[in-house]
Amino acid sequence: QVQLVDSGGGLVQPGGSLRLSCVASRNIISATAMAWYRQAPGKQRDLVALIETGTTTRYADSVMGRFTISSINANNTLFLQMNNLKPEDTAVYYCYMVWYARGEYWGQGTQVTVSS
Repeated sequence: QVQLVDSGGGLVQPGGSLRLSCVASRNIISATAMAWYRQAPGKQRDLVALIETGTTTRYADSVMGRFTISSINANNTLFLQMNNLKPEDTAVYYCYMVWYARGEYWGQGTQVTVSS
């Protein structure tokens, strides 16, 4: 069983920045894909950013140019740098990782609140 531990959320004013972290208990260099999702109250969980096969990245249109997904393989850690945050970014953010034929896993979630 793989454990993913999210952290880094909090309350920030519009225009501010946060960096989310997700530490995995398994070596992430072999992960097929790693991603961040978010879920606002009353809404479905949506993809925010994705790394596939360690290099290809994709972003939701709503965060393009403001958010950056990255990882440090040696530390088994996935990051999401969030800049110029907006109230509509308020949600619980979840990290997600999948290893081919070895399962997919979710973090416990970290709350991000953007408000003045």
